[in-house]
Amino acid sequence: MNNCHVIHLTETSSTNTFLTSYTPSEPTDITIVTTDYQSAGRGQATNRWESERGKNLLFSILVTPDSLPATHLFALSEAIALSIREAIAATLISSSKASTNNEDILCETVKWPNDIYIGDSKIAGILIENNLRGQYVHRSVIGCGVNINQSSFLFPSLATTDLSASNIPHPVSMRQLLGHDIDRQAILDAIIAHFIHRYKSISNGQPEALASIHAEYLAALYRRQGFHLFADAQGSFSAEIADVEPTGHLLLRDTSGHLRRYAFKEVSYC
Repeated sequence: MNNCHVIHLTETSSTNTFLTSYTPSEPTDITIVTTDYQSAGRGQATNRWESERGKNLLFSILVTPDSLPATHLFALSEAIALSIREAIAATLISSSKASTNNEDILCETVKWPNDIYIGDSKIAGILIENNLRGQYVHRSVIGCGVNINQSSFLFPSLATTDLSASNIPHPVSMRQLLGHDIDRQAILDAIIAHFIHRYKSISNGQPEALASIHAEYLAALYRRQGFHLFADAQGSFSAEIADVEPTGHLLLRDTSGHLRRYAFKEVSYC
């Protein structure tokens, strides 16, 4: 891997939109664009991402994998989700306030497909847009929003029309958890370092590397153990997470032992 190019924008409509039409002037392995404010920040599907100017981390990463099979494109989602989770966890663990006041905030999980949760509250979201060339991932733009120093949120700011109010994610920031501001740049640097390490191992599509990151992702999943309530188009049901396929499809095993397979937005947590 040769280099990493970073672009900072004071304001933009969306860092993902910026990188979608961006072509590096020189060969670059990874291009990162950050901003203090997005006028039209995007979440998954029709969601919008709420963020006060200069308070949080808003960035996107452009990568062009050498030989990552399209059948394993979800590995990029796993890599960035785990990298954000790891950076947040390290900061919370190192804070004496976190360790003495509330042990629950140290439970950082990845809510399928790639939201980062602290307990039952959402601290980060990811939006990935892939372009394929034949059987391989040609170009991927990975958009990330991490709640760092915002002290309050307009709720329900992330609501979508197809989810009930009980399923709308409750946002939380690191400042709310720790009681003080956090160095945004330090968190960003940690996320990028973790991501580059993981990306190096999976970008060439080696089966061992893909299996390793997938195992790490499964272990970090929100509500990984036991049976929990879910809802699909037919109604609510109890199931446990059986697996997540390389394509990102969620496999749930219901109480009758039957496997149910879902794409994003086809099932929700209750």
